[in-house]
Amino acid sequence: MRILITGITGFVGGHLVEHLVSLGGHALFGVSRKGQWPTVLAHLAPQAQLLTGELRDVPRIEAILREVQPDWIFHLAGYANTGGSFRDPERAWSENLTATRALYDAIVRSGLKPRTLFVSTGLIYGEPDKADEPCDEFTTLKPASPYAASKAAADLVSYQYARSAELDIIRVRLFNQIGPRQSADFAIANFARQIAAAEVGKQPPIVETGDLSAKRDITDVRDIVAAFPLLLEKGVRGEAYNAARGDSYRIQDILDRLVAMSRIPIQVNVRIEPGRKADTAVTRADVRKLQAATGWRPQIPLEQSLADILDYWRMVARS
Repeated sequence: MRILITGITGFVGGHLVEHLVSLGGHALFGVSRKGQWPTVLAHLAPQAQLLTGELRDVPRIEAILREVQPDWIFHLAGYANTGGSFRDPERAWSENLTATRALYDAIVRSGLKPRTLFVSTGLIYGEPDKADEPCDEFTTLKPASPYAASKAAADLVSYQYARSAELDIIRVRLFNQIGPRQSADFAIANFARQIAAAEVGKQPPIVETGDLSAKRDITDVRDIVAAFPLLLEKGVRGEAYNAARGDSYRIQDILDRLVAMSRIPIQVNVRIEPGRKADTAVTRADVRKLQAATGWRPQIPLEQSLADILDYWRMVARS
């Protein structure tokens, strides 16, 4: 397969490249604004060719499509910071909805028919219709942030282009994914970063955190990306599929596990921002549709994921 990946230089993109390389036999290409790999992903330079382009630049993306002639596209690019989206909603809408529409317009103009996976988020569901009920693909969309709302709109426009423009688009809705190399903008990576820094004396032995009461459906990113090619092999055009573990964990419990792995005693200091708008309290996915279509199951235990994340941040702290 000739495969084009948007967002290839991001957290999920890097792990996807590693997984596709492990499968063998694919020619990999990526679209990047800067056209260069970040240091942490420099080892992937021989594995995938980077092409410089801005997704909202339809003529440039059309030219890339004609050059690459992709069989598959994984559309990962977008704005992914829930908290930041309240401060900069225009950027969230532009990078999630506008850029996605531009990509699809470029595909239409190219005349190509690549099989495309749009990577959405479980946060488009918001609070479940019934308390403690897992979200399936028919759950009402009630996004609670500009990030989630913009992804919900991009998810729906993906369906619209699959229907009206007959593009071969499949949607996958990810719940919380974690793993090595994730930005410390995300809670679990931030906990591990603080613990690792404290272990080597770069900060006091204190983890500063916000509200820990939320429950999240958490899966290792290395398991998540394994579902992507399976969906392009076996998924149905226009359909949406949840990808997650199918269970939820309190963020407090996750932090407790990380603290227990620390090599030194750690104190936790909870500070809830008075102006911070409430996040969705509970997220849990019904993943039976994905499992029935592909046979996919997560393989990496949560404890292993947390240990690998902490080890990654220990390496960063020592550098």
